[in-house]
Amino acid sequence: MKIESLHIGMRVRHQQYGTGVVKALNELTAEIQFDGGDKHTVAPDAAGLELAEPQTAVSGLNLPLKQFIEQTVDAAVVRLGLEKPDAVIEKLGVRWHGGRLVMHPSDPALQAKEVPLETFFHKIVMVRNNLRVLEQKINGHEKLTDGEKVEMQQYITRSYGSLTTFNVLFKEKEDQF
Repeated sequence: MKIESLHIGMRVRHQQYGTGVVKALNELTAEIQFDGGDKHTVAPDAAGLELAEPQTAVSGLNLPLKQFIEQTVDAAVVRLGLEKPDAVIEKLGVRWHGGRLVMHPSDPALQAKEVPLETFFHKIVMVRNNLRVLEQKINGHEKLTDGEKVEMQQYITRSYGSLTTFNVLFKEKEDQF
């Protein structure tokens, strides 16, 4: 493998040391942090380095870059379960459309705070989506023990429970907490 084809953060495989991540590059060598904990400086050509994971290159793209990026981001949003603000508002119960949340302080000398319900609803849904992503990250974390995962899941479950107060805002029951 040529030094020019390496980049920092790339995963590579060495015949003797196994797999690792490229941490630094210079003209002739690469510094690699191997999964076993060792760090070695190697000449990629002489060491017979190989890619440890699939790579991709986008060339000859017959699509405007902006459109390509938008489609990629849209696919990521769908896969992560995140929603666009306008898609979120569609899930707000019809009776709440155009409504306002008004918070009155106990001191009448202070001004009340008004927030459009669509804005408030969007923030509630984003909290839910972020909890879902956190839940996925905890479940997939390689260094947490099963006991630690269960303990953290309990916090997430209690957070969902606290958010059930806002179920009245949802149009469809399956979107509720």
